Amino acid sequence: MKRLLITSFALFFGIIFHLNLSACTNFLITKGASTDGSTMISYAADSHVLFGELYNWPAKDYKAGEMLKVYEWDTGKFLGEIPQVEHTYSVVGNMNEFQVAIGETTYGGKKELAKQSGAIMDYGSLIYITLQRAKTAREAIKVMTDLVKNYGYASSGESFSIADKDEVWIMEMIGKGEGQKGAVWVALKIPDGYVSGHANQARITTFPLKDTENCLYADDVISFAKEKGWFSGKDKEFSFSDTYAPVDFGGARFCEGRVWSMFRKVNKEMEQYAGYASGHELSNRMPLWIKPDHKISVNEMMDFMRDHFEGTDLDMSKDIGAGPFANPYRWRPLTWKVDEKTYCNERAVATQQTGFSFITQSRSWLPDAIGGINWFSVDDAASAVYVPIYCGSTRIPKTFAVGNGDMMTYSETSAFWIFNQVSNLAYTRYNAIHPEIDKKQKKLEKEAITFVKAIDIAAAELYKTNKDMAIDYITDFSVNRADKTTMIWKEFYQYLFVKYMDGNIKEKAEPKENYLYVTPNMTQPGYGDATYRKIIKETGEHFLMPSGGGH
Repeated sequence: MKRLLITSFALFFGIIFHLNLSACTNFLITKGASTDGSTMISYAADSHVLFGELYNWPAKDYKAGEMLKVYEWDTGKFLGEIPQVEHTYSVVGNMNEFQVAIGETTYGGKKELAKQSGAIMDYGSLIYITLQRAKTAREAIKVMTDLVKNYGYASSGESFSIADKDEVWIMEMIGKGEGQKGAVWVALKIPDGYVSGHANQARITTFPLKDTENCLYADDVISFAKEKGWFSGKDKEFSFSDTYAPVDFGGARFCEGRVWSMFRKVNKEMEQYAGYASGHELSNRMPLWIKPDHKISVNEMMDFMRDHFEGTDLDMSKDIGAGPFANPYRWRPLTWKVDEKTYCNERAVATQQTGFSFITQSRSWLPDAIGGINWFSVDDAASAVYVPIYCGSTRIPKTFAVGNGDMMTYSETSAFWIFNQVSNLAYTRYNAIHPEIDKKQKKLEKEAITFVKAIDIAAAELYKTNKDMAIDYITDFSVNRADKTTMIWKEFYQYLFVKYMDGNIKEKAEPKENYLYVTPNMTQPGYGDATYRKIIKETGEHFLMPSGGGH
């Protein structure tokens, strides 16, 4: 990924959204739906050319008249300048010092609305500029919508997850196209005790026009559609998604299917939408949010991000594409043709092209600097480890730091490259290697969660008498835990490589008396009975050996 030195706004990011490639997944959990009363959002930033690293902007004061240069994330193109505010807030990753967190997924929408000449604010800039300027989720919505109103919207349709320590919102936005400035949008507060999600398909349909406490929207979100001839009914019947980004087979199968993969795990009634998730029952649309059957923990959120449709008809480990080792991944492109017919691979939550992912927890019972935690990981979430980064941290772990390697530059100390080594090794022998990853992953995350409970108590107590020392304390913990976890993973790769190289599985043997050395115990599992039967079915007696004819 090309590096850019950007004055006052250093953003290093890859292409989040590609034409014909659905990317990114967000899950949203309200206070009343979580086990500990925290709000949570998750985000997988998926792109084949996105280098996973942890961004950071310290709080800063600016003089009157100073300007902020804005560059488009996807291309690095200079878009323009906007006035800087007097004071910006500290941001670590996608969370600021006041526990405000923002994630996104791109849904595209009507193509004629995707370009707006002269627009300055692309969706990436919206996220990080807003995090530097907003203290609450509601304030974030106002900042974002004011920015696009004043400076134009330079992206296609986007869904945003916006959370603070009390509320969780979903906002969907799309530009007005050429000749008009800004965007139309709707934002809905997720009812407390409910959960939601979005994954590259606009999900807001009708909305309560008079409920200003729980629903915010652009004044012209309906009238603009009427002017364009896209809607002619009563205002109360207006559906944002059906108008600006109707769901089709791909929107359901590649996108809504990922939301369904989480919904079905927390509410037994969601199995009725299996046909919709497969892309074949589009009229049976899922609700925007649901009430879960049980409270959701941060551990469970981590599991949501590691889903491959296990236990469903879309299970990626079961069809022939999984190969002999039940690999739940498919190399791109997402769709392919045979004899002029188009077919598809599944698009699961966990995917090889994840640059980074996170789960934020905003906790109202703690001081802001301590209450916000960004559980951060790089690469495929199914093979990665989430590490806790307190939102009040003033330093970034070396292994996650911007500039420690990039997509075309390998670094021995970069978490992105270290975790990719493990995941890509696992893809070669998934059913043998991944169980070991899963065990190690859960051990490290369980340790981290246990440590956080103790750090919370100590830091909160210290914060009462010495805020600076408390900030240093949580920073040291965040940095040390992340760097230590990465180095543990580096050693783990070495162990896995030695054990599984050349298609064998080796274990250390016990020392023997009078032996100079002892060779390891070795097994050769081959491809498994099911695969051998497929070979025989396809080749007949081509590989059949005559009786007694072997060596």
